Amino acid sequence: MNRILFEPNEINLDGNVTLRGVRADHIRSVLKAKPGQTLKTGTINGPRGTSTVLEVSNDQICLRCYHTKESPEPWFDLILAAPRPLVLKRLWPQLATLGAGKIFLVKASKVEKYYFSSQWVEAETVRALLIEGAVQAGSTHIPEFEIKMNFSHFMESELERLAPHTGRLLAHPGPVTRLRREWCAPGGRPLIAVGPEGGWTDSELKLFDAHGFSRFSLGERILRSDTACIALISVLDYCRG
Repeated sequence: MNRILFEPNEINLDGNVTLRGVRADHIRSVLKAKPGQTLKTGTINGPRGTSTVLEVSNDQICLRCYHTKESPEPWFDLILAAPRPLVLKRLWPQLATLGAGKIFLVKASKVEKYYFSSQWVEAETVRALLIEGAVQAGSTHIPEFEIKMNFSHFMESELERLAPHTGRLLAHPGPVTRLRREWCAPGGRPLIAVGPEGGWTDSELKLFDAHGFSRFSLGERILRSDTACIALISVLDYCRG
């Protein structure tokens, strides 16, 4: 754990937290923390900072929190055609680590309906994986996610309200795209659409075109969904820097 996160309701009025379970075991066994030691901590979707260890026992860990710094804001949002369940399981924490703000998981034409019956789309399970990714990054922001089973309705009736972005990028296999300066502007928050492994259908591409998405491609190779997401987002993040 690169930063231990607490739910807001775990911190009492005195700024103290009492931990049991996985996080306490990590502090005790991996960090080998002693009273007086300082740990990197944060409040989920809130500030970050440090906590001082007050007590270490076999049953619990007691900490005093000093969370005064703002965590870096999410810098991109994502429309993701649902990949196979085990791929999605691997992808959730990585998206949080990379800095996703909102994730819209959509039922594109080439997506099997049964993908949405797996445990890896259940809210509690997904949130745990997203927290895992934020902990890895040392961030406190947990991405929001929504499932959209009717792709056309989402694009035609909900997109402008839920994601009123000016920088919209459509990932699709094709000639390598030259990066545009506006896609990488500091402080910007692009919306990236990543399709199934075989790409979006012609009718889906027309919908994206109609809503102001620019084509974004790393080449003709057909990438797995998780590979495509990580590669595309990493290129944009490097460009921002």
